[in-house]
Amino acid sequence: MASIPDKPNRRTSGKRTLDLALQGGGSHGAFTWGVLDRLLQDEQISFNGISGTSAGALNAAVMATGYHRGQREGARQALSDFWHDVSRSGSIFCPGSASNTRALHDGLQLDKLPGYQWVSSFFRSFSPYEFNPLNLNPLRDVLRRHVDEAALRRNHLKLFVTATSVTTGQARVFTGRELSIDALLASACLPLLFQAVEIDGEPYWDGGYTGNPAIYPLIYNTEALDILLVRINPLVRAGTPTSSEEIMDRLSEITFNASLMGEMRAIAFVSRLVREGKLEPGRYKDLRLHMVADDEGLAPLGANSKFDTDRAFLERLFEMGRGAADGWLAQHKGDIGVRATIDVESEFLKPQRPPRRKA
Repeated sequence: MASIPDKPNRRTSGKRTLDLALQGGGSHGAFTWGVLDRLLQDEQISFNGISGTSAGALNAAVMATGYHRGQREGARQALSDFWHDVSRSGSIFCPGSASNTRALHDGLQLDKLPGYQWVSSFFRSFSPYEFNPLNLNPLRDVLRRHVDEAALRRNHLKLFVTATSVTTGQARVFTGRELSIDALLASACLPLLFQAVEIDGEPYWDGGYTGNPAIYPLIYNTEALDILLVRINPLVRAGTPTSSEEIMDRLSEITFNASLMGEMRAIAFVSRLVREGKLEPGRYKDLRLHMVADDEGLAPLGANSKFDTDRAFLERLFEMGRGAADGWLAQHKGDIGVRATIDVESEFLKPQRPPRRKA
């Protein structure tokens, strides 16, 4: 990791400053909506930079637009309006979605619902260039209603949106004047569902393949030492997937977590060298990492539930996110600016013991 200027995470008037790193995960991004809503409610928490991928990038852009227009309450209202609009606009892509809220409450596997099995099979059998030759994307219209491109470029929040170059396989991080509706669509472009998004003649796919989310833009471009990761994709799952559906879903999870694991390894390595006095502290950051997650609540939902935009389902995820953030604040708010609240090596790098599969 290259040397970078390091400034203390100063507190003013009791403020505690965080950078936010927001994972992608389709409609499970409503969990992140809940986390952001709770954080915005706490006026002692301030934000410097936000790095987001896919749904995380959408949350970041909507939050920044709302904040530009109406500060904290404006951001909370903007996020609420956006997710309710997603529900209204996306229901036609979710056969059987009316059953999903009941399944969520009953603890059922959403991937077992017949409607979702059919949708998954269809999208894996046909290219979006075949079933959607006109390249229609309802998300574009939703974003136009809720994201102000000019506000993103003038915002005091530093935004970083990651997409994956189809031709090089490298991550591209859009920021500043590069931020646009197209950049957001590129970051959320799952190649089995949507045609690649072209920006300046370059095709892009979902940013989750190369940074879910990308942490390094926050390290290099903001002054904050505290980074809060909102993680919605489980790292560990019990058992061995046996059906083709389960295998593909777990493979997707592993792929989308790989870049994050790599960055965490680099962060842990540099932090250890700084603490051991082998690197100059003024030139390298010893980050304080934090995390909000709810594997117990999210993991049982299954991969296909990420396409569910039923309003009750999204609102339930929102409440889960608020609850997780509330618990984190109650336990760790005082640690912001003082110490990390996760051990990167034990959380991400050491061999994990899989949880037992429920009978």
